[in-house]
Amino acid sequence: MLAGGCATAPARQPVPDDARRALELLDVRWHEFTDLRTLADVVVQEGRERKGFTGVLLVKAPDSIRLEALSPLGQQPLALVVIHEGQLTAYDVAKNAARIGPATAETIAREVGLPLEPDDLVAVLAGRAAPPRDLRTAELLPADGSGPSLDLVSDARRQRVWLDLETGAVTRVEIRGGRASITISYHRDGQTIRGFDFSAAGDYVTGSVTYRNLVLGGGIEPERFTLTLPKGAKTKSIR
Repeated sequence: MLAGGCATAPARQPVPDDARRALELLDVRWHEFTDLRTLADVVVQEGRERKGFTGVLLVKAPDSIRLEALSPLGQQPLALVVIHEGQLTAYDVAKNAARIGPATAETIAREVGLPLEPDDLVAVLAGRAAPPRDLRTAELLPADGSGPSLDLVSDARRQRVWLDLETGAVTRVEIRGGRASITISYHRDGQTIRGFDFSAAGDYVTGSVTYRNLVLGGGIEPERFTLTLPKGAKTKSIR
């Protein structure tokens, strides 16, 4: 029902003990995360168009992100995307032009390729899964080829999370319903995230993100998520 975008929310159900324990693991792992910084090799395939770049990625809980796409020599940014306090700013350095608007799943999909709300995007980039605040039902499903998983239904979507039931480490996430339709498969070294593959829009958009020189919990100054545009920069509203 949710995969089809139906607006009718399912009735709230008691959460079984096994699903509750798995939810608590997810919640602990999510609240452990503070920030990360890394070099990220990004490849996005949209239809027949393929784009790739290396960038500097800063992520801070609960909903702040800064991505700088670097020049081929890695000396200066070619483009920047900043998501902070509910606003998205995408700045093209060569054109001295910026697109500014609310940070929603729709605008983030246009600029980043991942149709997720800011806090969900932070969770994905951190290799976590944030339990939905409006949870209606939760069920722990038997292990398949990717291991055991939690099926979580909320007011607006259905989310399935594959995880290690001992550590809470997330290995795969599927989100269906509302504006978001995406699958994330993580690459890990032990419990440390090294990147992920993703597909969205019925596999029309696919790609990968590989992390290098990852630093977790190193601290990021809040001002790094404030983007001051150069004098004379052209701006355009996006929605």
